[in-house]
Amino acid sequence: MDKELIRIVRLSIRPDKVGDFLDNFETVKQQIRNSPGNRLLELYRDLDQPSVFFTYSHWDGPESLEAYRNSALFSEVWAFTKTLFADKPMAWSTERLVRLG
Repeated sequence: MDKELIRIVRLSIRPDKVGDFLDNFETVKQQIRNSPGNRLLELYRDLDQPSVFFTYSHWDGPESLEAYRNSALFSEVWAFTKTLFADKPMAWSTERLVRLG
C-alpha cells in the first residue's frame, strides 16, 4: 500500500448557492466516505468568508483518489457542485510530515 494521500480542496461557492451546496454535501457525504480507499472526509468553512469551503480527505494513496475521481459518484457530485462556483476551485494532494496530538 502506498503512503496515505491527504487531499485538500478549496471551493468558493456563490453566496446564494451555499444552502444548495450544504444540502448536496449532506446527501453525498457518506457515499464519498464509503468510497474504496477513503479513510476520512471532513468539510470546513472559512470563518471570514462563509461561502468558502474546504474538503479535507484522506486516501490510501493516489490510486484510491484517482479511482474515486473516475467514478460515477464523483462525476455526479462534481457536475452539480461546479454549477455553484463563484471562483475556480483549488486542490492540493499532500502527505503528512509531522503530527502532534
